[in-house]
Amino acid sequence: MSQGDTLKKMTYAKSGVDLEKEEQAIKELLSSITSTRKGIGRPLGGHYAGMIEFGDYALVLCTDGVGSKVKIASDLKKWDTVGIDCMAMNVNDAICVGAEPLAFVDYLAIDDPNPEVTKEIGKGLEKGAQLSNISIIGGETASLPEIVNGFDLAGTCLAYVKRDEIVTGESISPGDVIIGIASSGIHSNGYTLVRKIIENNDLSYTDMFPDGFYPGKTIGEVLLTPTQIYVKEIVALLKKVNVHGLAHITGGGLRNLPRLNKKVNFVIEDPFEPQPIFTFLQKYGDVDDKEMYQTFNMGMGFAVIVAKKDVDKTLKTLKKHSKSEIKVVGRIEKGNGVEAPGLKIKF
Repeated sequence: MSQGDTLKKMTYAKSGVDLEKEEQAIKELLSSITSTRKGIGRPLGGHYAGMIEFGDYALVLCTDGVGSKVKIASDLKKWDTVGIDCMAMNVNDAICVGAEPLAFVDYLAIDDPNPEVTKEIGKGLEKGAQLSNISIIGGETASLPEIVNGFDLAGTCLAYVKRDEIVTGESISPGDVIIGIASSGIHSNGYTLVRKIIENNDLSYTDMFPDGFYPGKTIGEVLLTPTQIYVKEIVALLKKVNVHGLAHITGGGLRNLPRLNKKVNFVIEDPFEPQPIFTFLQKYGDVDDKEMYQTFNMGMGFAVIVAKKDVDKTLKTLKKHSKSEIKVVGRIEKGNGVEAPGLKIKF
């Protein structure tokens, strides 16, 4: 049976994750939460991360996990990279408001607290902390054999930013330029769809990658590539350039961009060439372009929006502090939403 017969236009929703339903569920959750603290610590809003006032500063909090990527780690008995993913998914969100990460706490829910497993998870967390210049100051490990099958790893990041230097995205305006920073691969989103594509094509994580996409590597090796951490280059950039917007491209793909400003149109004219892993997933899952670009990062893990006059300085600064590919990918126009004209995609 061919891939096309096995999977007819695979989508994230068909694999078990309905983003629209998830958005509605979040709205309902938030509708029940209305109280705010009295006194110091007034909420200051936020997009990728929440903020509270703290004198001349804002303290920033965000929380996230690794998702079902941990199932692949368990299947391969390779747990030393998921800690990097956990750290990355948090610190990359925190920097989107212009903040510098300070501290981190992790939460590990596990059915069997195997010391071999927890030690390996800790190695990844430590590596992520080094890459982020952050301290892990505590955490919680919960043994939940009747609730958890395997383990789930999440964490919370504390960051700070001067209140007059918060990057809200409100200053984004037509004529601004969008600069992209390459991803390291899938990062830590869309793995429910990824795993379903692997399963429905009777492939195994220990199989060598088919079609010559990654010579000499197994499918599992590529899928466990850690999420790129963008802290050092963004913190350096914030000291030199008046940045208008910062976006971590995670679940939702290009649909993440309008979170910064819903009153402009984000036009992606020159997207990154997606890594072979995305070509493989699209081919073997028969996934259309729009679905790919609203589920995965498709090669761009982070986006920076600056005024046209600051483009050269931004590119120079980012390239000095990053090993990732960096380039101008688009511009800001009048309108609303996000589009990639060359791909005929509009959100």
